Amino acid sequence: MISALPTPVWLRRFTRVVAVLTLFLIFAGAMVTSTGSGLAVPDWPLSYGMFLPPMVGGILYETGHRLIAGSVGFLILIQAFALQFFEPKKFVRKLGWSALACVLVQGLLGGLTVLFLQPHALSVAHGAVAEILLCLNVAIAFYVGRVLRPAQVAGWRTRATFLPVIVYLQILLGAVMRHMNAGVVFADFPLSNGKLIPDFTSGAIVANFAHRAGALAVTIAILTVATYCFRAKQFRGYATALLVLLGLQIYFGVKVVWDYAENKALYHSMVGQAALHHASITSMHVVTGAAILATSLLLALNARSARTTTSQVVTPVMAEELAA
Repeated sequence: MISALPTPVWLRRFTRVVAVLTLFLIFAGAMVTSTGSGLAVPDWPLSYGMFLPPMVGGILYETGHRLIAGSVGFLILIQAFALQFFEPKKFVRKLGWSALACVLVQGLLGGLTVLFLQPHALSVAHGAVAEILLCLNVAIAFYVGRVLRPAQVAGWRTRATFLPVIVYLQILLGAVMRHMNAGVVFADFPLSNGKLIPDFTSGAIVANFAHRAGALAVTIAILTVATYCFRAKQFRGYATALLVLLGLQIYFGVKVVWDYAENKALYHSMVGQAALHHASITSMHVVTGAAILATSLLLALNARSARTTTSQVVTPVMAEELAA
């Protein structure tokens, strides 16, 4: 049964909670990598044969990540069924089921990563799917309960759509770098081993420098889009949010490098408060990148439906979407 009534307010709020918790899940996963806890629990789906092992050391981060992932997965299951029964728009219902499929794939990849001792390909795929899951849940939260009308400025769609694509590619480069343990192959910034362009003597150096080059590309893209937003007086809030997040992202990234330059024992360590602080900063760098992706996606979705409104009644536009 599919409701022909407007989407309930509680469901609109629920989808937003799911999107925010997905972002928190990415932070929890980043803490596993940042503390070097990925293999602290050698089995899956149980942890040392138990549902809840002693939460000490790396087990706390790995098992905690699994529990958070399970909780978010359960909420996504509820979301999919709720959308099926209460959301009139067919494509949004499909997004709900896609998010559920995505979280199942994500869980499987996480388990295989542990069982096969963290091969780079599986670890990167696990991170890449997490970002896709975030995008799906953000899109669901955006579209639920809205009547969509064509954007007033068609040319703006292209300007905004390319930004989340660039950000996602940069996140993939970051995932490759992290899982190659190449995050701090350079102990300096903005130079790389004292050079503008380093000697590419290893795959780790290539991965790290590619991530730095990608960061420059994302910075230019955000500045370009933000400038257009301010000049056109459209979406200034999104532009401001992107600039703030960009500033935080640069700060966290630079701090990771400079802290490591001062004390190399901080990397992938849980020994001492300073090491945990370093892991938190590294994880904040990861989650801020995900927040930039989510914000750029929201900007792109808004640009493609610039006259979006919240529906309180079933309109002719809604009727067309029901049949879509």
